[in-house]
Amino acid sequence: MSLKGRRALITGAAGGLGIVIAETLAELGCDLILVDRKQDDIANLKHQLSSTFDVSVTGSICDLEQQDQREALIDEIVRDGQDLNILMNNAAFVGTSSLSGWNAPFVEQSIETWRRALEVNLVAPFELCQGMSQIMKNSRGANMINIASIYGQYGPDWRMYENTDINNPAAYGASKAGLIQLTKWLSTTLAPDVRVNAISPGGVFTGQPKQFVDAYSSRTPLCRMANYDDFRGAIAFLASDMSEYVTGQVLNVDGGWGVW
Repeated sequence: MSLKGRRALITGAAGGLGIVIAETLAELGCDLILVDRKQDDIANLKHQLSSTFDVSVTGSICDLEQQDQREALIDEIVRDGQDLNILMNNAAFVGTSSLSGWNAPFVEQSIETWRRALEVNLVAPFELCQGMSQIMKNSRGANMINIASIYGQYGPDWRMYENTDINNPAAYGASKAGLIQLTKWLSTTLAPDVRVNAISPGGVFTGQPKQFVDAYSSRTPLCRMANYDDFRGAIAFLASDMSEYVTGQVLNVDGGWGVW
């Protein structure tokens, strides 16, 4: 499972799952390019990883909602003359409760927030995969991993959301469903040079109300929500040569949510 001598680019690297992805790959010896929107978040993570693991860690600031910034990131990586072995499309537009037209009933969800979600969750991964493929096809063990969601595969169970301020916007599920199909499309298009797979997380506990957590857990065979550490094994498996005959797959890490 060693990734020594390989390099990975991780979008949304300073988020909860992004940090776990970075730590997992660094522990396996992989050099990292951390991509996020804020300089301070990247700087702190670079210091943490550099002091813990013997790998090279660089950072790039990029707002993936902005096409010009995505193009600049691709140009930077393509022109630096080094291999890129792993592309982790992890960044996601998840909105906030205060964002107009997002955390709202269906009839109030806005076209503007729909477009913003698709821009980050689907258009950006498409452009990064397209741009990075030109150097990845010549890199050893090249593979792309897209972070999808169970809500790109299944409809929400609205009973869990009753009497809470939590919502599940249509744009999030639709964009993640598109990312899953993009994964499958790319897996045949970039074969045999680049493997392309997706990880589909179930709900992650991030301090949600007890009522929601209890309802979610009772609907899940493993009787709990996920925590970020639950994804380390899937990340290591798909990023390494342990999965060298695996492509076009969606690996659900959902506690069994999808079997019922």
